[in-house]
Amino acid sequence: MSAPGRDISSYVPSIQSLRALAHPDRMRIMGVLRVEGPTTATALARRFGLNSGATSYHLRQLHAYGFIDPADDLGNGRERWWRTRHESTLYDNAELTGTDLESGLAFAQAVVSRHAALMQIAQEQYRDLSVDWRKGTIQSDFILPLTPEQAKALQEKISALLWEAKAATPPPGEAPPGTLPYMVLLYGFPYPDSVPLGEDGK
Repeated sequence: MSAPGRDISSYVPSIQSLRALAHPDRMRIMGVLRVEGPTTATALARRFGLNSGATSYHLRQLHAYGFIDPADDLGNGRERWWRTRHESTLYDNAELTGTDLESGLAFAQAVVSRHAALMQIAQEQYRDLSVDWRKGTIQSDFILPLTPEQAKALQEKISALLWEAKAATPPPGEAPPGTLPYMVLLYGFPYPDSVPLGEDGK
């Protein structure tokens, strides 16, 4: 994905790779690597309260499926450091069928669960934010009557704005002083309970 500013590396994984990533601890590990930059299994295990052996296994699996690489230029050789290979994972379930669709939906469910957890944590931490950061926080929804084509066009317009904003920021681990990682979750879907279950409306 390219946009004005720096290039942003993205990865379109196979269904097998999505299955490997659809683990809550692996998704948390990927989040840290993408936001904060390279780190070690020991640091990740301590941060998340995990067994160091299990954390090392998750890292090896993420490496095997193309998400991360060893950062051999870092550390003193006593412990391996890891860095993310890409800043963004792109996937699209729209045209999948059969077991591939089920795997794609399982990954999407893992993403939804992770996002819900992050939103809950953000809500719990809201009272501790500065007034300026409270003003920079939003919870909102918009419901519009659209055709599928209009929905896709709106999605692409919003996504283009976010990619442009991301491209204007420094890469992971290089955030300038005075900034915090700012998360925008983008969801767009037909309003629940208003959707016919099939083309015939049944």
